[in-house]
Amino acid sequence: MATRSETVEKYKKKAGWLSKSYTLKKNIVDAFKEACEKQGVSQASVISAYMTEYVKAAGVEIKEIE
Repeated sequence: MATRSETVEKYKKKAGWLSKSYTLKKNIVDAFKEACEKQGVSQASVISAYMTEYVKAAGVEIKEIE
């Protein structure tokens, strides 16, 4: 029987979720976190929205998950 974490990882892979790690300056990260909390939104939702906008502005199509 699969463990909970194995089940979650299987779901994330199937649903197209991916964890990424970026190295950024602490002051920017802290200010971003504070801004997101102040606006009541998740950091992931803001980053995803920006990435989508940036990709579209560059004329790149976002492919659907198969």
